[in-house]
Amino acid sequence: IPFMNYTQLGRTGLQVSRLCLGTMNFGPLTTEADSFAIMDKAHELGINFFDTANVYGRKPGEGVTEQIVGRWFAQGGGRREKTVIATKVYGKMSEWPNGSRLSAAHIKRACEDSLRRLQTDVIDLYQMHHVDRNTPWEEIWQAMEQLVGEGKVIYIGSSNFAGWHIARANGVAASRHFLGLVSEQSLYNLNARMIELEVIPACQALGLGLIPWSPLAGGLLGGALKKAEQGRRASEAAQKALDKHRPKIEQYEAFCETLGEQPADVGLAWLLHQPAVTAPIIGPRTLEQLTGSLRALELKLAPESLKRLDEIFPGPGGAAPEAYAW
Repeated sequence: IPFMNYTQLGRTGLQVSRLCLGTMNFGPLTTEADSFAIMDKAHELGINFFDTANVYGRKPGEGVTEQIVGRWFAQGGGRREKTVIATKVYGKMSEWPNGSRLSAAHIKRACEDSLRRLQTDVIDLYQMHHVDRNTPWEEIWQAMEQLVGEGKVIYIGSSNFAGWHIARANGVAASRHFLGLVSEQSLYNLNARMIELEVIPACQALGLGLIPWSPLAGGLLGGALKKAEQGRRASEAAQKALDKHRPKIEQYEAFCETLGEQPADVGLAWLLHQPAVTAPIIGPRTLEQLTGSLRALELKLAPESLKRLDEIFPGPGGAAPEAYAW
C-alpha cells in the first residue's frame, strides 16, 4: 500500500486510514462513473475508510449515494473486503411515522435497507446521525445489540452528539456489557472548534475515535479568497461565510503562502496534528480533489506554525471548565 498512514479507530483494534473518503457528493454532484473512479483511486492510494449515510443523494427516501457505493462493491475485485464502510441512521427515509430517528423499529428497518442498497451483508460502522432525545438509551442499545448479534453491524458510532450524550450513551452501554460508541463524527475545523470544550474530552476519556466532518469549513479554508479573486463563483452560503470571516481568512491565506503550502493542505494537516482526531472526512467531487488531499498527510506543522494558527483561529480556550472558569 503506497504511503497511507493507518490508525486504530478509537479504543478498537480496527485499522483505518488517516483520511476518510466522504461520499456525500456521489449522485447529486458527481456522476456514478466518476464516483466509481474516485473510489477505485482511493483504494489505490490506500484509503480503506469510506463514509456515507442513508439520507445522502438528495432524493428523499431513496438512498441514492448508498446505492452507488453498493453497485461499486458489486463489481467485486475485493472492493468490499478492502473497505471499512460507515453509514448512518436517523434521517427521514419516509413520510410515515417511524420513518426516521432512533426507535428500535426504525433502526432495524433502516439497517436492513442500508444493507440492501450497499449490497453487503454487514455494515462495519453504523453511526447515529444525530441524537434522538425521545428514545431511551435502553431501547437504542437493545436494537443495536441485536444487529451486532445477527452479524449485520460490527461497530456503533455517533455523529453530532454533545459530550454528555456520549458519556450517557456509553454509561448505559457499559451497564449492559456492550461495547457502546467507538467513534464520534463532529463538525471540526480551524474555524469551528467548539467541540474542544466537551466533545473531544469525552471522546478521549471514553476511547472514541474522532472523525471530523467539513474539515475545510465548506471550502472556506480551501483558498476561498484566492479562488474568488480568480473569478470562481462560490455558492451563496460560501460567499456569506467568506464575508463574515474575511479578516481571518486573509490572515490565514497569507500565512499559508509564507509556508509555501496550499490552504486546503494546511487546514487538513492541522486536524491531523490534533491528538484526538482519527481521520478527517474528505468529500471530493473530482479525482483531482482526491489526489490533492494527500499532501496533508506529509505536511508537518512546526510548533510556531500551530501557535500562529491558534492566533488566527482562536478556539474556545481549551477544555471545559477551564476554558471559561478557573
